[in-house]
Amino acid sequence: MDAAKPVNIAELRRMRAAGEKIACLTCYDASFALIEDRAGVDVVLIGDSLGMVIHGGRTTTPVTVDQIVYHSKCVAPHLQRAFLIADLPFLSYATLERALDASQRVMQEGGAKMVKLEGGREQASIVEYLSVRGVPVCAHLGLQPQFIHKMGAFKVQGRDDAAAEAMVHDAHVLAEAGADLLLLECIPAGLGRRIAQASPVPVIGIGAGHDVDGQILVLHDILHISPTVTLGRTPRFVKNYMNGAPDIESAIRAYVQEVKSGAYPAPEHCF
Repeated sequence: MDAAKPVNIAELRRMRAAGEKIACLTCYDASFALIEDRAGVDVVLIGDSLGMVIHGGRTTTPVTVDQIVYHSKCVAPHLQRAFLIADLPFLSYATLERALDASQRVMQEGGAKMVKLEGGREQASIVEYLSVRGVPVCAHLGLQPQFIHKMGAFKVQGRDDAAAEAMVHDAHVLAEAGADLLLLECIPAGLGRRIAQASPVPVIGIGAGHDVDGQILVLHDILHISPTVTLGRTPRFVKNYMNGAPDIESAIRAYVQEVKSGAYPAPEHCF
């Protein structure tokens, strides 16, 4: 594949069909955008995780559409190959109209190529409404940080049979509604495998096991500088790629290579 050819949805589907793992990473500024693109990251996410790793907050809920647009504008011009996804922040897709307005802003002003939203089958109407209007959507299942005040804690989802069955159903409904990508966060590896095998679209995992189509981590976590790891609360699925790396670009390249080879995630990173 031509390294300079921009990644798009068709390419992500081709990678999945070919069994080539998709390497994804969050990004929030121009400097890291240049490095990630050069290091071979396939998909870059402007995550609302910026509320925690950039702004220093305890949750993602204070993040606004303006902030997502701002950080997207910082990143988008510096990506030659990587595909750019932007989160729709808390309550920005509470109605069809708000979802469309937020998506228009992050795509037109921010330069994103896809939006990501959290929630299960209850978001199907939003996904369909955006999809038929030309907005590519990544649906986010499992641990949903925007729902932290409902969930009560950042913890593994889908452990019992009923919850697992509900998530499998949600994945099917969202794909049928038009989602082009699924993201699974913090679920048992077996459930990640089951959803990926049944899904008609690529499935990206973060703490969702080895048998999904790609992996995503928070940039500041793999560089071991995020507040979460600094305060000693490193999630099980996080690996420190700065350990032994001579520089940041080498660390990111090592992450990409391990995702591609299947070395990451190892069993110790899975639930």
